[in-house]
Amino acid sequence: MSRDCVEVGLEWSWTAARVLRSIADPCSNVAVLTEGEQLLGFGIMLYGDEVAHLALLAVHAAHRRRGLGARLLQWLEKPAAVAGIGRVRLEARADNPGAIAFYRRCGYQIGATVPGYYQCRIDAVRLEKALFTCVC
Repeated sequence: MSRDCVEVGLEWSWTAARVLRSIADPCSNVAVLTEGEQLLGFGIMLYGDEVAHLALLAVHAAHRRRGLGARLLQWLEKPAAVAGIGRVRLEARADNPGAIAFYRRCGYQIGATVPGYYQCRIDAVRLEKALFTCVC
């Protein structure tokens, strides 16, 4: 699904072996949504001490606009918030305005553009969300 939804036009980098490494990594979560035997969507979040990084999120094109992506994202954000991680960062393809709009609707703010982020060919838009604010 990453090839069809995220890595379109790029060399495949999220191979099965890479996903399996993420599953085995104690500092990451891999969430999967299915309906029967059909894969509807998935996400991979890496958790650091202060910042979590959404490495990958995809929903099958036929199942978009049903709230599945938002549910996946919320599920992946929750462990970060429970662990006291204050922010989630991600990169979205600059040529994917639908993904950028989705993340904006989910509370992410646009940061910098990263030239050539995707295999030195496609720019990325970096987005960030504060999971909680400190009241001092």
